[in-house]
Amino acid sequence: MARSNLSRRQFITRSGLVVGGVALAPSVLAACGDSGGGGGDANGISISNWTSYIGKASIKDFERATGIKVTYTEDINDNNEYFAKIQPNLQQGKSIGRDGFVLTDWMANRIINEVEWAQPLAAAKATNKGNIRAALAAPGFDPTRTYSLPWASGTAGIAYNSEQTGEIRTMEEFFRAGGTKTVLSEMRDTIGLLMRADGKDITKPTYADAEPSFDRLQRAVEDGEIAGFNGNEYVSDLASGNLAAAIAWSGDVAQIARDNPKIKFVIPESGGTLWSDNFMIPVTSEKPGLATEWINYWYDPVNAARLTAFIQYISPVEGAADELAKLGGDAAKLVDDPLVNPDAAALAQVSIFGPLSAVEEQRFDERFAKIQGAG
Repeated sequence: MARSNLSRRQFITRSGLVVGGVALAPSVLAACGDSGGGGGDANGISISNWTSYIGKASIKDFERATGIKVTYTEDINDNNEYFAKIQPNLQQGKSIGRDGFVLTDWMANRIINEVEWAQPLAAAKATNKGNIRAALAAPGFDPTRTYSLPWASGTAGIAYNSEQTGEIRTMEEFFRAGGTKTVLSEMRDTIGLLMRADGKDITKPTYADAEPSFDRLQRAVEDGEIAGFNGNEYVSDLASGNLAAAIAWSGDVAQIARDNPKIKFVIPESGGTLWSDNFMIPVTSEKPGLATEWINYWYDPVNAARLTAFIQYISPVEGAADELAKLGGDAAKLVDDPLVNPDAAALAQVSIFGPLSAVEEQRFDERFAKIQGAG
């Protein structure tokens, strides 16, 4: 299922909240039948990623430190869209002209376990792998992190305008709060929060466990408690006062909360969801060692801190916060921002929505679409 409307990163870029992102021209994935990686240089690699997920200077730092040339392309705008783009070649075992790409948890599950288009990271080159945050180390789709490492993470919880709603701590308080409220059009985050409120284990989701949550959401829509389903546009509505509360992503809210102290973000007492965008190496790349060196470089806490200072999402790397503090200035301020640097207690409140079988995924998506009025 694709993220509706703007992706998290598209919103940040178009709103001017993050500047200086890589502005490399997008390229069309290779349609040739060779099985090699994307880099034309024997010591080069080609990487696909989302918009504003690294700064140009950081890419140059990597190249100087490793001697590996990087062709970096911001051509991922949507998980399903990118899957459709690489499918024709990969299902025939042909090159996609890439040695690595970054996709969200549920799509990583599809790539790794269903279509089997990811190859293992080169273990000998993944010397910094042990620096991964414990909360991200063993997801259901890749429990030993053999095929993937998170690029960045975030949480889903409740954002609210405290002037309009007062304090919100639970999902039921969210539903009861006055004013206009919306939920995310990302099914796994919205239903994930509701399932957690129902005491269900979202790391092993089933439709039977989720059905009461779907029913609760449907009642809320029918009764007018929920006004609609949003992608990232809730951010501008929260900032302007047009929206009282929303199920939201932490990285989005982090930006406006700094300028508007009335805007709060809370993980419900019952728990929130934790998502990651994950780096993987396609099976057709002939440069898994070089590609692993790319992700391994960002698992050095010093480099992870510099990356986090630019993108301002949760770093998957232990020790990054200490290095942010050493950078000083605005970077050091991020250490005290719970939306960028959540403590252990906050991370203990969130869980990764587990993989769904093809049949279960269809049931989840169809019910969610019907509630949205799209089914």
